[in-house]
Amino acid sequence: MGFGERLPAGRTALFAVQHLLALTGIWVFPNVIGSALKLSSDEVALMIQACFLLTGVVTILQSSRVLKLPIVQGPTAAFMVAIISSGAAYGLGTAFGSMAVAGLVFMLLTVPLKRFGLFGHVSAFVSSPIVLGTLFVIIGAQLASIGAGGWFGTAGTPSYGVLALVVTVATGLIVLLCLVVGTGILKRGAIFWGIVGGSIVALLVGQWSFPDLSAAPLVGAPHLLPYGFGVSLPVVVLMLVAFLQAGTESMGMYTMIASWGGETVDTARVNRGLFAEFAGTVLGALFGGIGTTSYPENAGIVRVSGIGSRFVTMTAGGVAVALAFFPPVSLFLAGISGPVLSAATTILFGIIAVSGIQMLAAVRWDDLNLAVGATAFIVALGAQFIPTAISSALPSSVATVVTSPMMMGMFLLLGLHGAVNHGLRPLLARRGQPRRVVTPLVPRTEGNTPA
Repeated sequence: MGFGERLPAGRTALFAVQHLLALTGIWVFPNVIGSALKLSSDEVALMIQACFLLTGVVTILQSSRVLKLPIVQGPTAAFMVAIISSGAAYGLGTAFGSMAVAGLVFMLLTVPLKRFGLFGHVSAFVSSPIVLGTLFVIIGAQLASIGAGGWFGTAGTPSYGVLALVVTVATGLIVLLCLVVGTGILKRGAIFWGIVGGSIVALLVGQWSFPDLSAAPLVGAPHLLPYGFGVSLPVVVLMLVAFLQAGTESMGMYTMIASWGGETVDTARVNRGLFAEFAGTVLGALFGGIGTTSYPENAGIVRVSGIGSRFVTMTAGGVAVALAFFPPVSLFLAGISGPVLSAATTILFGIIAVSGIQMLAAVRWDDLNLAVGATAFIVALGAQFIPTAISSALPSSVATVVTSPMMMGMFLLLGLHGAVNHGLRPLLARRGQPRRVVTPLVPRTEGNTPA
């Protein structure tokens, strides 16, 4: 059906809820951040509230006045990892404050004036497969310990041990079954259904109980600056990269979804959409919300269901905004069983890493690109193991970057990619020096041993 068509109220609400079920990042990502940074349930709940608000506001804008497309925005993993890395070193106030500053920079790059907007020129550099692909693999490796660290529950608590592992395995199996044999909303909401099923198992075996919601007010607005406010230059740069990834992904979604309705998205329209997305993220960051992108899962729902009405996605945004003002909902979601969350996020982090590997398949692996990717990958992951006696002697801003795989990888990739592929490569090409394509190492067997 067309983007501008309306459905009866009942069907509109049904399909809107379907879209919300795919937005697992609204509450999964805050829980992951909470687990990594040892936050309380109340602190995680504040972040979930802000994510509902940010998701809803930007989705309403994109579906109604700005893009007029069935676009659904939601928190993205790039911002989640950036918040974990910077929050551990500088605190959440600085993480979200720096996100707001970076968002203002990108609002300037996408001012919605005809033929004005520098985002495309900037994103072409950073969205190179060797940069984003390698960074995603580094992120997946960095996050692996967060997921696996909770498989057995929390040490010193009654739930620690074998029963917690049973819940973890059950959750993981449900997620995998939904991914492998599921179809439609079952497949696209695999993480959600895994968490629902895992929570039921945890409840049955006595490893989880419903969180106490009695102290939470029934109605309450998200809190402005719940973690304080600060700005740090290294964190701003880290957030700029997250904005680049999110914006580049959104550009692709705008074009793809518009084509399904026989529409085109020109530069001015793209800039309007990105401007609204970045402005929404700036606003959301002030309340502790995770930066958004246009969700491919929801684009898939539009494609599979054939329901392209932007009034459906607008309604989904409206429901998300409404949920932001009901604290018990956020507090309940913040109380998800640890082993359940660990199982679901372990698979999610694996998907992030493999997505990076898929991107790297598009790279022409000559010796220059190998130097960029291999160096950035191994140094970023290895530098976190620099002896404490050495890292503690460094300036705090330097030590923070060096010991964070994502931050170290980001600076290395941007620096090496710029110097090698945009500096050295053109110079060598002018001198007529072809670059050797590196042949993958293949273990010798009876069938491939050279004569």
